[in-house]
Amino acid sequence: MAGPDTARAPHVDARASDAQLARLARTGAAPWLHGEVARRMAERLQVIRCRPQTVVDWSAALGMSAKVLADAYPGARRIAVEAHPALRARALREARRPWWSPARWRDVAPDVLDPGQLAPGGAQLLWANMALHFAADPEALMRQWQRALAVDGFLMFSTFGPDTLRELRAVHADRGWPPPAQDFVDMHDIGDQLVHAGFADPVMDQEHLTLTWSSAGEALRELRALGGNLHPMRHRGLRSPRWRSALETALAATADAQGRIALTFEIVYGHAFKAAPRARVAAETNVPLDDLRAMVRRARGA
Repeated sequence: MAGPDTARAPHVDARASDAQLARLARTGAAPWLHGEVARRMAERLQVIRCRPQTVVDWSAALGMSAKVLADAYPGARRIAVEAHPALRARALREARRPWWSPARWRDVAPDVLDPGQLAPGGAQLLWANMALHFAADPEALMRQWQRALAVDGFLMFSTFGPDTLRELRAVHADRGWPPPAQDFVDMHDIGDQLVHAGFADPVMDQEHLTLTWSSAGEALRELRALGGNLHPMRHRGLRSPRWRSALETALAATADAQGRIALTFEIVYGHAFKAAPRARVAAETNVPLDDLRAMVRRARGA
């Protein structure tokens, strides 16, 4: 098992992540791909017997998971947690529907909280759809998830894996450009991080999705809707129109015989449980001699 330092993902720029989340909060719509991943992740709930009374929907504004969670657990209380102020403000606006809105009477609006307002051990399910790869310190985020769960509560999450955008990475590498995105973490290292954060029995799996577009411009617009480049070694400052044109030309050169540009997205899914805390064993334990002799007699008589 890798140690805590080797399992960490050091390739997310915290300031860039904050700026991109603020930008995404202003768009008013979550990425389409997030909704598709939420649907696929919800299919995995069938193997979980626990019926949670309280569900924490982490990064709910971008996770597009309200419907799948409501369908899976119609009687559960849902808490939307948003660490970023702009996303929290957006979630609050969406929760305060006008009285005449049909959605107000059809759906139960979630509570919207900052992570610091979340009661420790209060949830039986923590759901985090497509949020982990925005974290500059993923193990710190996992520890927050672990604190929010009750004993025997479970975590369900999804994130991008290392094969994501491999075609675009090759285009950048061939031309000597900096990486187009952060280095996403392998699912085995994520499993190690979960154990270090206090989770038990992590189970990881992944799948590859291939999305295609009719033009390089369409592909790049979709990528921008998913978030920007968070790699610390990304190009600093604004790119020129000439560079953008060169990128589109290089990406167009990868098109198939039908003129479609394909990009791979590796989706990593995981779940784990919060086990009961273990009693700490002292490095040195004193046992009275009489007790030790009694233990030996019992062992002989067994």
